[in-house]
Amino acid sequence: MSPFMGGSAVAMAAQVTDGYALISAVQLKRLTDPELDLLQVELEKTLRDLRGQVISQDDIQGIQGRNRKMTRITGAISRAIPCRFCWPTRSPGSSGARSRGC
Repeated sequence: MSPFMGGSAVAMAAQVTDGYALISAVQLKRLTDPELDLLQVELEKTLRDLRGQVISQDDIQGIQGRNRKMTRITGAISRAIPCRFCWPTRSPGSSGARSRGC
């Protein structure tokens, strides 16, 4: 079973962009480092595509929608990157409790 909502990193990035899914620390804890890297790449790729869209200056709703999508993606990226560094690794003799979290 895929740890990504929607089945893949591309689908999860699309769900975050459209506002159907929110990234939380709990969801990110299920991802391994390579999976987190893949999600970050897909979010950044989606953000680049959005920035490349040309919207007429008269289309206020289009500009607002694009800005909302960009805000969701940048928020997800800003949550994903710090979370990867604040989870301590468990030592073999530890009780399994995490000393700090996001």
